[in-house]
Amino acid sequence: MSETSWSIAQCEQGSPLDKTDTRILLMHVTGFSRIQLITQSAYELTTAQQQQFQVLLQRRAAGEPIAYLTGEREFFGLSFQTSPAVLIPRPDTELLVELALNYAPTGSALLDLGTGSGAIAIAIAHQRADLQVTAADISTAALAVAQSNAERLLPPHTLRLLHSNWYQALGTERYATIVSNPPYIVKDDPHLSQGDLRFEPLNALTDHGDGLNAYRHLISQANAHLLPQGWLLLEHGYDQAEAVRTLLEQHYFSGIQSWRDLAGIERVSGGQLI
Repeated sequence: MSETSWSIAQCEQGSPLDKTDTRILLMHVTGFSRIQLITQSAYELTTAQQQQFQVLLQRRAAGEPIAYLTGEREFFGLSFQTSPAVLIPRPDTELLVELALNYAPTGSALLDLGTGSGAIAIAIAHQRADLQVTAADISTAALAVAQSNAERLLPPHTLRLLHSNWYQALGTERYATIVSNPPYIVKDDPHLSQGDLRFEPLNALTDHGDGLNAYRHLISQANAHLLPQGWLLLEHGYDQAEAVRTLLEQHYFSGIQSWRDLAGIERVSGGQLI
């Protein structure tokens, strides 16, 4: 792009990115809505806006995720702040939220382990004011992002955030529902060096093993933190449902099943503590 002033229409025409990415970046730079980009297509970017847009174009062309460039991502109807300290919330994970909303008893306590941006816990708390929701993560940087999101999206004191390596800091606390989307990508999986995953926190993506280490721990230790008949609901990879169900069976869960996402893939498995 040249040093002369560019209109929104010219920015779209001259962008090396696809139309969707270009418009998201333009909305971020100008503060316009998607409709305003169309109705005000002759608007000329200021020098500062044009410079910011050019930098963002270059970073996106180099592969950086849109959610990190704009600092936000929509999830379950809410706009979450994101940063390289946390995984980018994905539509697949909305299934885990829907299941938690369905299975959590009225007025009960719910725990989200490995909360990251807080997307799962905050989406649940936003829909179910009757629940006492706790969200834990080992990363202080992730907890800072979750705290910021909670302050923006929830009434004060709605969500309790806890620095914990899985169950470590929970003591004797017990919950009616425990949910988690833990790291499940197998070490050295080629996808870790492709696309958006290259920029996301590695320890939130992979267990540096066979992809099941977190499930072994979460399931084997759940009996110390679930109430009787409490539900454990776990998101997992596209080919891990059977392995997760087997682990649940080995640790005396009942009603074990897997649920499919919109693509028909078994994306969440869980069961009730006997």
